[in-house]
Amino acid sequence: KNIALVAHDHRKKDMIEWVEWNVSNLLQHRLTCTGTTGRLVEKAIREKQVDLAIPDDFTMVKLRSGPLGGDQQLGALITEGKIDLIIFFWDPMQPQPHDVDVKALLRIAVLYNVPIACNRSTADFIISSPLMTYEYAPIVPSHEAYLQRELVADPREGRRVDAIRPDGRADDAPVGAPVIGPRWDQRREGENITLN
Repeated sequence: KNIALVAHDHRKKDMIEWVEWNVSNLLQHRLTCTGTTGRLVEKAIREKQVDLAIPDDFTMVKLRSGPLGGDQQLGALITEGKIDLIIFFWDPMQPQPHDVDVKALLRIAVLYNVPIACNRSTADFIISSPLMTYEYAPIVPSHEAYLQRELVADPREGRRVDAIRPDGRADDAPVGAPVIGPRWDQRREGENITLN
């Protein structure tokens, strides 16, 4: 499996402890890490090398640091089908300078049905799952309806923005059919426009 390991600064100690505890399992997989987490994980694995032989085919990819684009690099790997699961120890108590990147990474992982462990308990459940030793093909939802939607040039004209309803079903109304309610520039403050 291709396992991504990510940890915010205040959670890196937890990640390294988890890696040391699970190093024999992790050596059977390919690891991808962001920035400093990768350096610390590699160091922890090398220190355990005395007890365990590192397999010849063991690989570890180190991406950029999260705030410097590593989260986005990881998101791109997810969209390419190159990541099977993520162990992401994020810090719920500290704001991050790259919170938008973190949110985007979590969104992409959910969108592509990639399992994410955000705490040690979940990581323990995942790494010990029998599915870790078998080939597993996750069901990735089709996004074809989204890709095929028709967009209107200027939604401010009081017309439909696209031909897909909010519930995801294709809408029979022609593109450009008027929206129920006033145009964007005619509505009162706090009033919503309803799309049918």
